[in-house]
Amino acid sequence: MSKTIFITQEGPANALALNKDYTHVVIAGRNVFKIFSIEEDEFVEYCNLRVGKNLNLNFSCNDVAWNVVDDHILATAATNGAVVVWNLNRPSRSKQEHVFSDHKRTVNKVSFNRIEPNWLISGSQDGTMKTFDLRTKLATNTFYSNTESVRDVQFSPHSHISFASVSENGNVQTWDVRRPDKPVLQFAAHSGPIFACDWHPETSWLATASRDKTIKVWDMSGRPSLEYTISTIASVGRVKWRPQHKYHIASVALVVDCSVNVWDVRRPYIPYAVFTPHKDVATGISWRSDPNVCLSTSRDCTLYQHVFKDAIHPALNANPQALAISPQGHVAFACRVNISHSKPSKIPGIFRRTTNNSEEFRQAQSVLTVYTRQANKEVDWLITSANRYILSGKPFAELCQHNSSVAQSLGRLAVSLVWKTVKILYTKPHHPDSGPSTPPYEEENEKRSYVATKIISGESGTELGDLSQGDSPAHDIDTEAEGMIGDFFFMDKPGQLNEPTKLDGLVTQDWTLPVEAFIPKPNPLNGGNSGKCAGNASPSDQASINDTPDSNDESQPDFGGLVISKCDSAISTVPSWDHCSILAEALRSHAEMGDVQTPVCILICLGDKRTQLLTHIDPVEQEAWIVSYLDLLSRHKLWVHSSQIIKLSWLPSINELNQQSTTVYTACTQCYKPLNQVGWLCTKCDIQTVCSVCHQTVHGLYVWCQGCLHGGHLDHIKDWIKSNKYCPTGCGHPCEFS
Repeated sequence: MSKTIFITQEGPANALALNKDYTHVVIAGRNVFKIFSIEEDEFVEYCNLRVGKNLNLNFSCNDVAWNVVDDHILATAATNGAVVVWNLNRPSRSKQEHVFSDHKRTVNKVSFNRIEPNWLISGSQDGTMKTFDLRTKLATNTFYSNTESVRDVQFSPHSHISFASVSENGNVQTWDVRRPDKPVLQFAAHSGPIFACDWHPETSWLATASRDKTIKVWDMSGRPSLEYTISTIASVGRVKWRPQHKYHIASVALVVDCSVNVWDVRRPYIPYAVFTPHKDVATGISWRSDPNVCLSTSRDCTLYQHVFKDAIHPALNANPQALAISPQGHVAFACRVNISHSKPSKIPGIFRRTTNNSEEFRQAQSVLTVYTRQANKEVDWLITSANRYILSGKPFAELCQHNSSVAQSLGRLAVSLVWKTVKILYTKPHHPDSGPSTPPYEEENEKRSYVATKIISGESGTELGDLSQGDSPAHDIDTEAEGMIGDFFFMDKPGQLNEPTKLDGLVTQDWTLPVEAFIPKPNPLNGGNSGKCAGNASPSDQASINDTPDSNDESQPDFGGLVISKCDSAISTVPSWDHCSILAEALRSHAEMGDVQTPVCILICLGDKRTQLLTHIDPVEQEAWIVSYLDLLSRHKLWVHSSQIIKLSWLPSINELNQQSTTVYTACTQCYKPLNQVGWLCTKCDIQTVCSVCHQTVHGLYVWCQGCLHGGHLDHIKDWIKSNKYCPTGCGHPCEFS
């Protein structure tokens, strides 16, 4: 029974390989080149190939491969461009058999043919691939990829004359060893460099691993088609199919992730199993004959044998429910469902095929329910309000009145009332016949402010109804509250109890309390003089009050549910009130409920009047409101309204958003260097941007496919896409114009 074992070396290894019997493993790196026998409980050093007097760069390895037929033959890819063949049967201490020095730059990968054990292939940083014959000790063919670097080459297990190569430009090529002049097939597989590939041992699938943090599985039986895509958290450096499991593949990252992940390609967003003993990123991975055992080496100088009984299974701990809400208001809910198992079979167990772990995992099912908004029943108030609101260019009172009407038409009565209240608080009342007898604005504003307080704080207890369109703020409130039941009583219709009286534009009504068995509470507005007020006076005091010249049969006016009585020949007035703090709380309440549109638009309309109000709102909170509103406008592609908010903003940090550069630089399709000086010529590669259709240099508008990076003149590409599905260069990528 295998178990997890490991061994530590003096240096990190770049690759590993197993012999045909899976009893020995070789690891190779810049400073380590050893063979270990795999025992039941440990790794035992079998041979150290890094010995001898003439240690040179031939011993510094990027990759190592073990011959699948001759168990004593190995090959390494050296950093100095050499391909070195090693013979373990040599009697001398040095096992070096032969050195091929045909490449001009670093060799990245070597691979043996599974049918012809004397065929060896290599891929180099110089952009070429070479095949070698171990019998003649010569390079038989050279294959030019027309790219800067070839990162991996693999002979196909289904045809001994075919192999695949992957390059740093994201292309995949398949070759016939008998035709080195051009590839059999070429297509763009990734948007970034491809670091590794691996043929599936059973089907015609080819897995590719890239820096774009994806593993893609391609069906190569005919025209290449993408079967599966696995998304990872980091660039992928190595991939290896798991034996006896069609849908399982192992991968190791190039950076960041130190785990060895095993994926089920049918569930591409969460690993099927994870091994986490390494302290640094793994550099090589290989499976033994047992599909439940794999080996890996890492930059942390360790070699590990992993067994599945010690693996972590993230899928078992994943949340089986999920909820998502789209910007349009649609709600999606996903959950796991139980699978109804069939009745037990009467066939004896020895005659039934047992299901493996992969098949059991595949049986997991889930259901997705989507609840969509009914467009004919609901109104998208955010978009409609943004389109219809007026934030500048008119008098403040007209802005508030218009925006209040917009909110009311959308059924947002609370927002409409806030706009009305802001208009009342920051607009002076109009007195057409102002003269010496006209009361001062201060007294009027105190009364109007008190009424606004009742509305904002909700103390009135009245139900919000249809808002009046009157010109005077006092008249607005007068008309709105008419007939409502609450703290304010405005009854000026004939036949109602007693005739109402007017107090500076506000309707009052005389109310006479019946004889009650308790003493009325003192008037809170009279303060310490409540003992002398009529409502709480003794009989003798009451008689003296009634004898005063001002005392008559007219009842005292009721203002907003509060009795305004005469005490000591002085009329009690409404106390002074700072509305800014309450208005700030009202705006904050709307923002906390998700409506940042209302506070932002109100503050913009206020203009210079918002100075005192902003002292009650933290600047960080102000900026958060505006940024959130701009984000909502951008999501709905309301670019004009977003620019208007930035322009009218009172915060410098928001105003500067329109001053940022909007230049988009193109990049070279070969070296990805930005074309800053000339938009159609790369100064590094000396390559001009050529149209894929007319093959002429593009000096004007240039359009390209983000999948294969090929493009050309805008008109030429549009005409091509109308009648053709695939890229005009013949790369095989299905390009789309949008």
